[in-house]
This record gives sequence, C-alpha cells and structure tokens, in this order.
Amino acid sequence: MAKEGKRHIEALARVEKGRVYEPDEAVALAKELAFAKFPETVDVAVRLGVDPRHSDQVVRGAVVLPHGTGRSQRVLVFAKGDKIKEAEEAGADYVGGDELAERIQNGWTDFDVAVATPDMMGVVGRLGKILGPRGLMPNPRTGTVTFDVKHAVDEIKAGKIEFRTDRAGIVHAPIGKVNFESEQLVQNLAALIDALIKAKPAAAKGTYVKSISVSTTMGPGIPVNPITAQRMTLPA
Repeated sequence: MAKEGKRHIEALARVEKGRVYEPDEAVALAKELAFAKFPETVDVAVRLGVDPRHSDQVVRGAVVLPHGTGRSQRVLVFAKGDKIKEAEEAGADYVGGDELAERIQNGWTDFDVAVATPDMMGVVGRLGKILGPRGLMPNPRTGTVTFDVKHAVDEIKAGKIEFRTDRAGIVHAPIGKVNFESEQLVQNLAALIDALIKAKPAAAKGTYVKSISVSTTMGPGIPVNPITAQRMTLPA
C-alpha cells in the first residue's frame, strides 16, 4: 500500500495547482498518470448548480457512450410471456420474474443493470428497498422500464450508462478505460456532458455546469475547463 501511496503522490505532483485543463489535455494526462497493473477506469465528476434536496432539481438520466465503457454489463430483465424470449435473444444475462425477485430478496444482486417490462413492476416494486440504494431499480426515465426489451438490452450492452446527482449535486460516471484512445474518451465525455445539459431541470438557476474533474481509478482528479467541455456538445 505504501508503494501505491507514493505513486499517487507522484501523480498528484504532475497536476499543476490552479490550472484548469482543456478536455483533451485532461484525458491525455489522466492516461499518463495511470499506474495500476490493471486497465483503470476513467471517471468523470461533474458538479452541477442544482440543489438535489428539492425533487425538481434532481438530475437523472442515461446516455449511450459512443465508444462504450470498456466493460461488459450484466443485464437482468424482469419479463413474462414472449418478452422472456425477446430478452434472451437480445443477450440478457438473467431473465425471469418471481423467481428472480425471490433470489434478490435473499440477498443476490450479482448484476449491473435491471430492466423490467411495465407489467412486471408489481413484482419489481417490492424490491425497491434492495435495488434502490444500489442504483439498480428500473426507471422509465432511464429507459429501463419498457416493453421494447430488445432495444433496452442492446443499448446497455453497447455502452449505456445511467447518471444521477448525489447529495452534493455531483454526477459521477465512467467514460471508458485508460487503454482507450484519447479521442474516444473525449467523445464519450462530450456525450455525457451533452446528456447532462439536456437533462437540466427548469428549476435550476445560475451556472449549471460548475466544475468538471477527470480521474482514473487510482489517480488524482484533473480539473477540466467546463466552458470548453460544454462547447464540445454544440453542432459543428
């Protein structure tokens, strides 16, 4: 642990104090500073000008990253009838109804995303206290409560991620791995920022995107110029 601590300190020293980096510079530096023996995840933290204590200022949604996240998502689908076969053919890892709900009630949550058809929400609703705190509860706003099971599973497998403000008004999200090309990470970042802007609550006042930071799993945070980052989402 001491060795890793030393490497983290050395990486932190390479981030210029008081400097705000352009998106491409921040991504390139994050890749350079990665020192773990595994492909670290590149994470983004966006501080928004909202007060999540008010329900009308909670920012929540989903976006399909153009280059995916670099990891395979384990998808569970609550369905019945013909939708079971549709989910299986789409590549869902787990498909079922009451039997899956019972496994979850017994403590099993070995999956990354849950999808449910609307007619299964009576079953899924009983799992709210388990799935909710883990961010696994299907929700219409993120496209995980739908009869179009194939489309939902396809998007998740293609790199769809969900986002939501935490209590401090910050959104945390992965945008890929350090072994991605820098351009791929920048394009994924642009897609995330674009989705956040589109999800801006009407009740939000003042500066909306206050700050952005990019980091790797083991690395330090690198401040990103929020103005430039938002411009990446504008039409050419």
